[in-house]
Amino acid sequence: MLMKTLPNDPVILLSTINMKLRDFYSSLDALCEDLGESKEEITEKLSSIDYQYDENRNQFV
Repeated sequence: MLMKTLPNDPVILLSTINMKLRDFYSSLDALCEDLGESKEEITEKLSSIDYQYDENRNQFV
């Protein structure tokens, strides 16, 4: 089962996650906890397009 409230397309997901991290959440863990999403599913989906989470920047790069 892939994410419930987030886009399935990896490029749109990237944009959505980075916007939410920038505007609303101090970390990927906080975002996942608040939205009830799987950190592993998000990171796996975005790694498929060569993006990794950078904790210092609080975004996928």
